[in-house]
Amino acid sequence: MKIRTILAAAGLALTAQAAHAQEDIVIAVAGPITGQLATIGDQFKIGAQAAADAINAAGGVGGRKIQLSIQDDVCDPKQAVSVANRIAAEGIKFVDGHACSGSSIPASAVYAENGILMMSPASSNPLMTDDAAKNGWPTIMRLYTRDDAQGAFIGPWIAQKYAGKNVVILHDKSAYGQGVADAVKATMNSAGLNEVMYEGINAGEKDYSALVTKLKSLNADVVYFGGYHPEAGLILRQAAEQQLKFQLIMPDSIASPEFWQVAGPAAEGTLFVFPSDPQAKPEAKEAVEKIKATGFSPEGFTLFSYAVIQAIAQGIERAGSDDPMAVAEALKDGTPVSTVVGEIAFDEKGDIKNATYDINQWHDGAYAPIAP
Repeated sequence: MKIRTILAAAGLALTAQAAHAQEDIVIAVAGPITGQLATIGDQFKIGAQAAADAINAAGGVGGRKIQLSIQDDVCDPKQAVSVANRIAAEGIKFVDGHACSGSSIPASAVYAENGILMMSPASSNPLMTDDAAKNGWPTIMRLYTRDDAQGAFIGPWIAQKYAGKNVVILHDKSAYGQGVADAVKATMNSAGLNEVMYEGINAGEKDYSALVTKLKSLNADVVYFGGYHPEAGLILRQAAEQQLKFQLIMPDSIASPEFWQVAGPAAEGTLFVFPSDPQAKPEAKEAVEKIKATGFSPEGFTLFSYAVIQAIAQGIERAGSDDPMAVAEALKDGTPVSTVVGEIAFDEKGDIKNATYDINQWHDGAYAPIAP
């Protein structure tokens, strides 16, 4: 009798634990937790956890707590698809991720097939949401800007600012790097300035001296590079070793202290485009203070990852359901959601409306917006 009682009690306890687990809203945070771009993964994790903690402390989502599941795709397309399939197999309905467009685009097909809502806080290649709209995948969204919008912002500025100069456009052959480089090239050319060289480099190499020699022979005044901080930093360092100085302009990928760590003083004066400073927004003040109190600076994509968790939570509340299709529909109804990066409204494709940008400059190991 005692054994039966114990077993029954254990069974009730397990049932209660399972019920409690079912009450949690699980959101996967998918990005480069390891590898060369792990700093972006850190930004994703810390931003998402800070948002989950704040929402849970305020009573959760309709009384339900948010629980995070951290998933590492190393910014590799094949790994991203494996991660997406694992998330689907685990029955997770929501994803804060991925980071690299080359990961988000193939993973999005898995999420769409399984009715999972994926909202990227970093992937900017237009194909992600364009293809989703074309294929009728309503649960693929992004709480970030698009490369074509970034190109339309910076391309004409380069054409005006550096008229008559020797401008080179480089990319790392990735969906992100080439996508944004192509967008900048198109708008710069339309504004009347043509590049003296357009070329792809091989990401992951350690020796870019041949490229630097080529830039030197072209008397390059300006280099726009669509890529990430490891390669950008090495190119700058190796250019400095050959006494070559040019104005480097980058997209949003170098909003990380690691860029300066790789490039060193050669990074001085580097310019990059980033959505209007999220840390400066009044809505972000409390979150920024709390994250900084942990010893982490909420740079780069930290606050966008935070905002994704907020948007999903508000979408669930607005829909009155955790069904991803219903949540996506509720988020696209035209009513903005309140986030740490401001009021965000989504269009029918799942992109944000009315994105704005800053031109930032690196100086003495830190960056800040400059007057265009």
